[in-house]
Amino acid sequence: MAIASNFTSIYSHEWDINFTQCAPNGYLKYVDLCNLLQLTAAEHSIIGGLSFNDMQVHHQAWVLSRIRVEINALPKWQDKVTVKTWIESLEGSRSIRNIEMYLNGEKIVGATTFWAVFNTQLRKAEPLTLPHEHFEKYPEHKATIANFSRLNIIQETEKVTERTVVLSDLDIVNHVNNVKYLEWCLDTLHPKSILKQEVKNFEMNFLRELNLNDQVDINISKEEGQNFFSVTKEGKVCFALVLEY
Repeated sequence: MAIASNFTSIYSHEWDINFTQCAPNGYLKYVDLCNLLQLTAAEHSIIGGLSFNDMQVHHQAWVLSRIRVEINALPKWQDKVTVKTWIESLEGSRSIRNIEMYLNGEKIVGATTFWAVFNTQLRKAEPLTLPHEHFEKYPEHKATIANFSRLNIIQETEKVTERTVVLSDLDIVNHVNNVKYLEWCLDTLHPKSILKQEVKNFEMNFLRELNLNDQVDINISKEEGQNFFSVTKEGKVCFALVLEY
């Protein structure tokens, strides 16, 4: 485990918003927003000696369990944004990490993320093997106004589409990457709600991993001011999403 000489417990990374990350309106896609947040978290783990390669020595990896994102504004093509991240807590197999995005010095996005240490051979959670005491924890330093909510996954929904997991859905841990679930759900909505940037907050809960060739249903329930989505396999909820407008 190599800790970089420039390691700090609060980490910032500057990103250029390129055209491949933008929707037809020229603004950053919600999926690519999540990618940038998580890439920044990954960079912090790398310089802090907790990267994927470091953890794979013990057949471990970080997997996202929950995320809440609060959006004040989205950056657009050619903007330069700064993403800042820090660890709120890390104990056993669980960690809460906060992430913020800034544009011209103004905070435009806040996110709180809940991660689990996953054994990539046994396919289950287990305590982190690597030491992490060099990471200062910030339990009082929050990035979002609200904390995680208890998503009600047992509710009536309507099936809107189905799909089969393909190779491009998978990530380095060999299961469906978390942003793919968001992409699947957003693609079922009317483009207007996306292009007009009507989404203000969203929260995702990852419950069961999906693998190549799995067949799933995507379901929706609509209420005033929010949409609830679930991705189910053989009737069991694997993923839940709430979009707030």
